[in-house]
Amino acid sequence: MKFTRGYWLTRENFTMSYATQCVRVERDAHKMHVLASCVPVRGRGDILAGGALDVTFTAPMENVIRVTLTHFAGKALKAPRFELNEVETAPRTREDDACAEFTSGELTARVLKRQGAWQVDYVAADGTTVTTSGFRGMGHALDKNTGKAYMSDSLMLDVGECVYGLGERFTPYVKNGQTVDMWNADGGTASELAYKNIPFYMTNRGYGVFVEDASDVSFEVASEKVERVQFSCEGETLVYDVIYGKTPKGTLSLYTALTGRPPLLPAWSFGLWLSTSFTTNYDEATASGFIDGMAARDIPLSVFHFDCYWMKGYNWCDFAWDPDTFPDPEGMLKRYHDRGLHLCCWINPYIAQQSPLFREGMDRGYLVKKTNGDVWQTDLWQAGMGIVDVTNPDARAWYCGYLKKLLAQGVDCLKTDFGERIPVKDIAWFDGSSPLHMHNYYTFLYNKMVFDTLVEARGEGEAILFARSATAGGQRFPVHWGGDNSASYVSMAETLRAGLSMACSGFGYWSHDISGFESTAPAHVYKRWVQFGLLSSHSRLHGSSSYRVPWAFDEESVDVVRAFTKFKCRLMPYLYGAMVQAHECGTPMLRPMLLEFPDDPACDALDRQYMLGDSLLVAPIFREDGRVDYYLPEGDWQNLITGARAAGGRWQRERHDFMSLPLMVRPGTVLPLGACDTRPDYDYADGVELHVFALPEGQARTVTLYDLKGRPVATYTVARRNGKITVQTDSPKPYTVVEH
Repeated sequence: MKFTRGYWLTRENFTMSYATQCVRVERDAHKMHVLASCVPVRGRGDILAGGALDVTFTAPMENVIRVTLTHFAGKALKAPRFELNEVETAPRTREDDACAEFTSGELTARVLKRQGAWQVDYVAADGTTVTTSGFRGMGHALDKNTGKAYMSDSLMLDVGECVYGLGERFTPYVKNGQTVDMWNADGGTASELAYKNIPFYMTNRGYGVFVEDASDVSFEVASEKVERVQFSCEGETLVYDVIYGKTPKGTLSLYTALTGRPPLLPAWSFGLWLSTSFTTNYDEATASGFIDGMAARDIPLSVFHFDCYWMKGYNWCDFAWDPDTFPDPEGMLKRYHDRGLHLCCWINPYIAQQSPLFREGMDRGYLVKKTNGDVWQTDLWQAGMGIVDVTNPDARAWYCGYLKKLLAQGVDCLKTDFGERIPVKDIAWFDGSSPLHMHNYYTFLYNKMVFDTLVEARGEGEAILFARSATAGGQRFPVHWGGDNSASYVSMAETLRAGLSMACSGFGYWSHDISGFESTAPAHVYKRWVQFGLLSSHSRLHGSSSYRVPWAFDEESVDVVRAFTKFKCRLMPYLYGAMVQAHECGTPMLRPMLLEFPDDPACDALDRQYMLGDSLLVAPIFREDGRVDYYLPEGDWQNLITGARAAGGRWQRERHDFMSLPLMVRPGTVLPLGACDTRPDYDYADGVELHVFALPEGQARTVTLYDLKGRPVATYTVARRNGKITVQTDSPKPYTVVEH
């Protein structure tokens, strides 16, 4: 939200009160409180006009400083708060005539104490200023037309500083110059709207900012004032955390420690998922035909997904298989399980009026109500539908009770679609929560209750969703996919930008609809997207009005899907290790180049390539003619598919057929490839190949392999000594070494 007109003038409808001078400091063992006047105080009479702001500094964990900025403290508002993992710390404070300081770990908030001046510097232990809130930064705004109040602050950007994150955004990857509003919406992938809005950003200067507000926080990222990031929200209090991780990867680690790390996922989920698609006609014979067709063509299939029409139309959701198309669901699911498949079903949090659950939910008070006591209803999506009130614990138990019956039939996982279209006007939530704040926070409670139900039914490490909406902390309930994209290279590129932004927002896993959801891709787009999709953490063939089986495109598509699906199965020892890193450290599997190469400025803005784990660089191809331009950091790189070598520190231009793309191995890598190419869940240590790439003389790399519960079972320390490769291992199982 913009409050000013240029640098000096305030917009006509706003009255602004800015922190102008520190007039009082109070310190104790846990916090530092600063009273900031909104006018210069030169004498006693100056305290009688202009108001003041309370600024409190606390430490939710080491290297994180929480800032609470308050104008009026008496505002009564029941707003949901993000679930945070705070750690008791021992912050330090000091004060002299010039400044007051609050220190958490290696980060200090330094408040200037000079008459008529206001400045808060966030300073690292080495004395470097990380960022600053200064002149006309912390402030209170009153809209004279609406009577609404807003709190805001703005933090300085340095020369060359780039801003990332803020959720799954399809706009440019570097957010400088953009206005970004935190408002979950079902807007597709070709607009500024986003399904997953996360009020957290990070920069290439080694810090991030998390605004602890579930409402429609507005970010002006080098837009209203090009030298600052401003963030604001409606109300009388603003709470945000300055997170200092020293590096982008370290900042993500701290942020996910605070908001929650992604869990371990079942290994089978990393295989190929095939969907019935959305509006297609299908029944058991259709599903079986797809499954048989994949098997006949030697394409390993891990998960089969039933989209909306597994239930009868107009009844979504009643959680009952449509008897006209699936007369024997338990028998069908067992038959598919016997073939080694896992099964997924589509759900959403809406109850159509024709569903038997609607009357039940209405009578019991389980559906969202209007302020007059009526059930809120709409015809948008399903006729007369209501929404489950997830603030009501009885409503959550009721909804999840039906899910438990579905899981008992043999369904393994659930696609939690929607969660964005949550009404605000004239809404009364069961627990009295603010409708404005519940609009975005709804998705957290929705996905949490479903994920917890899966954990209860399947156990830790076996639960997985396929979710579309999210807010801060949603990374705890994976996997998320990128929403409704289109069947084009342009949409493929905007999908990748969204994935990079999600990675910079704390999400460890991410997927997308291979070849686009809307329309049907030409075969060349399908094949290029298959390469990209099978080099993402999770891989799903899904669309809207047509089936996405490869033989529906052309015979070469069958070859491409087979080759890359089998290749991903062989990559599983490596990919599983990257998953463990996401779980333990918060480092995403799909990584912007910035995370792995923070000291290479050429990586700051790269948005058409990424690192998959720490050792594989992927550059998807976005052109029909197979041409691709990508950047390699310093070192001697090698293509894992073709064997071609390339020197780094420069851009590369290449052409590839549909069986290859730039999949470059980082110099010094020891890459474990598994012995199995028919499924993703197997014994990774049995027959593993250790592929060694440009390992320098005198250096060693250690590779750890895990069992399917995430427990380390084998380590291999590979070294080059006197020109020869040596291996030390604790594994009794056979392995081979391949030097490149």
